[in-house]
Amino acid sequence: MSKVFLLGANVKYDTDKQVVEKNQIIQMNGYEDDRYVVYDITGTQWGLSYELINLRTKTFGQCDLIRPLSQKFGIGYYFDDENPQFMDAFEVAILRSEAERNRQTEQAAKQQQQERDEQLKAIGRERLEAIVPDDVQAVIVAELHEDESDGMTDYYGYRTQRTVILGFSAHTRDLFPEMRKVAANFEETAHLAEENRDYEHREKYSMGAGYYLGESKYHGWTIQKERYGSREQFIERYALTAGEEANICVKVQAEADRAKEAITGDFVIVDYSEKALAVFGDTRQVKDRLKALGGRFNPKLTHGGTKKAGWIFSKSKEQEIKNLLTVK
Repeated sequence: MSKVFLLGANVKYDTDKQVVEKNQIIQMNGYEDDRYVVYDITGTQWGLSYELINLRTKTFGQCDLIRPLSQKFGIGYYFDDENPQFMDAFEVAILRSEAERNRQTEQAAKQQQQERDEQLKAIGRERLEAIVPDDVQAVIVAELHEDESDGMTDYYGYRTQRTVILGFSAHTRDLFPEMRKVAANFEETAHLAEENRDYEHREKYSMGAGYYLGESKYHGWTIQKERYGSREQFIERYALTAGEEANICVKVQAEADRAKEAITGDFVIVDYSEKALAVFGDTRQVKDRLKALGGRFNPKLTHGGTKKAGWIFSKSKEQEIKNLLTVK
């Protein structure tokens, strides 16, 4: 026998005991206050399970506890124990077919979104491979938060609507001057570049949000530093974000302050196609300069009959590439 004890209501319920019938209408108290119809009742090792259809959204639901409306206490599912309501079995069958179509449509949309996300991740990995420093210890990101707090239920939280990569750091210390510096890289966070102690939040305690720069963690833009164990972990974590080019607002160090002489190394420069050149080899030390020349990093180029990572250029860049790279 399975029982549920509601501490606040001081009542114990037997979930093995059936309290409503098929095709009976029940209601949800709290949140949307929706109405449901029970289209099936099944047994589990924890008691009975009531299979539901939301009459407003035409979607499936499930619950294992439905209480009498005469004993209403708090959020939950209730049935009218004084004037029970029922739907015609034929109407329920039609409703169930509609809910099934909605479920299939939702699953198809999720599948399409998953496939799109995988495509964006592949693009994002390529972009990050080209710009993430080898000595990266942390990334500084901006997040746009939407307040989802509900004072009626004493819930406080937010939803992240967008993430933008602002810069990289070779250390893990939380420094507000560093956050303010990269805030200027993105128009929406440029106002955080000016020193304002009211925007500096230090919440390094249990359930706190850590160090972040912004008006509030519940709404608007905030800036914070995120740490990961390795460069590869960072790239994988932010691949989807970087899939949208507008989400990368990192200023690459100017080439003017770099040495102008050619870089010597184990490089291979080949004619990749009629209109393109490819560069292979250990290019990590010159990746920013290759990117500045208009190169595009691709981890899956073909060279010598195998897949290799390399850079693709227009053949119009041939002389500039040879000026930059000296092959050993």
